[in-house]
Amino acid sequence: MSVSRDIVATWKGPRRVMRRLLDQGRREDRAVVILLGACFLIFVAQWPRLQRESLVAPEGAAPLEAQLGITFFVMMMIWPFLAYVIAALSHLVARALGGRGTWYSARLALFWALLASTPIWLFHGLVSGFIGPGPAEQMVGAALLLAFATIWGMSLWEAETRAEGEAPA
Repeated sequence: MSVSRDIVATWKGPRRVMRRLLDQGRREDRAVVILLGACFLIFVAQWPRLQRESLVAPEGAAPLEAQLGITFFVMMMIWPFLAYVIAALSHLVARALGGRGTWYSARLALFWALLASTPIWLFHGLVSGFIGPGPAEQMVGAALLLAFATIWGMSLWEAETRAEGEAPA
């Protein structure tokens, strides 16, 4: 399936898509591309907010280009490192609770949850940029948090309930 179809399918059944991704075997290159794609799309989602902030910024504030450069660096260099750390911690917690997954399956669950939640990240960026701070932005932000947590939780559950090489139930 294409990535866009997998994203739509994830919103309908995250565990089924995660199972299919895990059944494709351990592909670290695929996991990194999923993570970098998610980080780039989340970076793009920040553009409307950054544009709005640059228009209302006081004189002497950093120009839009500088804000975009800093945001790009953070999203493409810092976030991937943090994602690896968070995935490792989630695997350790799952292992302590009886999880049988692998480090790779925990990484893939988090990375896929980030990519699958990018549509709402993009919507949140539009709301932040066009409407600005307020109840609408907070509601979309809460929906974003709920969607990401749900997708990640269900994906991590699927990743940690099977041992490596085990056939799907």
